[in-house]
Amino acid sequence: MKLHKESKGTIVVATIIVALFTFLSVHYLEMYSLVVIVPLFVLYGLVFWFFRVPKREILDHKENVIAPVDGKVVMIKEVFEDEFLKDKAIQVSIFMSPLNVHICRYPVSGNVIYKKYHPGKYLVAWHEKSSTENERTTVAIESRTNHKVVFRQIAGYVARRIVFYCTLGDEAKAGHEFGFIKFGSRMDVFLPLDSEIICKIGDKTKGGVDVIARMKE
Repeated sequence: MKLHKESKGTIVVATIIVALFTFLSVHYLEMYSLVVIVPLFVLYGLVFWFFRVPKREILDHKENVIAPVDGKVVMIKEVFEDEFLKDKAIQVSIFMSPLNVHICRYPVSGNVIYKKYHPGKYLVAWHEKSSTENERTTVAIESRTNHKVVFRQIAGYVARRIVFYCTLGDEAKAGHEFGFIKFGSRMDVFLPLDSEIICKIGDKTKGGVDVIARMKE
């Protein structure tokens, strides 16, 4: 199983903790040590599972808007996006549990024209205000269909680290990685009002693969 590059520090810390508690359990608890060791190794395995990098066949897309993350669609509504678009848009929000793959991918192909990191709160990720009050990043793409598409990584109550690698002027390819969020969070995508929304609330998405909307050229 391939592991994401963001796993290195976490796995080193987790390994030290597991080794220490295993040693102490065997030394002091003796025959009862398994009561501690078994749950500990289950949690240790979950750390590796969280940072997995699944193989995905990423196709070339022009009009399609691709799910940026693995998760569950929790919101589809018309909103006013006041950071970059300064206009009405359709917001599609996908919630990620700690068990989902947490690689963040470009939802559309085009060029990066805006990026910004915002410090903030750690409200639960499904809270509507988390989109504007939580720690987050905002990225905007000038798409191949000549639309401006905004998407946002949002930290949640558990997620405390957001990473994004894109820079202004980068070529964005729908389905390809641009960042990572550790331990549960949310992604918001803001689309033109005339976009054809393919997904619905409650749908489970596979990042880089599933089509969630289409934009007319």
